[in-house]
Amino acid sequence: MDPELTVFTQAAGTTLVTLMATDAWQHTRDGLTRLWQRLQPDRAHIVSDELDASREEVLRAHSAADQEMLSELRLQWQGYLRRLLLAQPAAVEELRRLFDEAGSEAAVHASRITQHGTASGRARVYQAGRDVHINER
Repeated sequence: MDPELTVFTQAAGTTLVTLMATDAWQHTRDGLTRLWQRLQPDRAHIVSDELDASREEVLRAHSAADQEMLSELRLQWQGYLRRLLLAQPAAVEELRRLFDEAGSEAAVHASRITQHGTASGRARVYQAGRDVHINER
């Protein structure tokens, strides 16, 4: 498999799972379902059911902060997308457009960070969601 296609399917699987927990989900789901109906009509209903089931799992995983489940779902969808693109390489651009349309929503969702820190005694905890500059004197 082309390394560029591998990188694309990895990013697409991650983006898809991220979008499952956003307001952009229904639009993305409908676009993916239409894509599968056109390119692999015999698998479209299976993929549609899997999209719905995966979304429920993503929502439960987010509620439980279950990163392992989210990782498994990313891998699962990377596999689905990889198999689709191996059979239909021309679909890369269509998938890219679909994810670009919803990308801003995914970026907003992905930028949410939850942190927990505990310090006792004279300990210090430094946490940052992005850059951190500490000047101790």
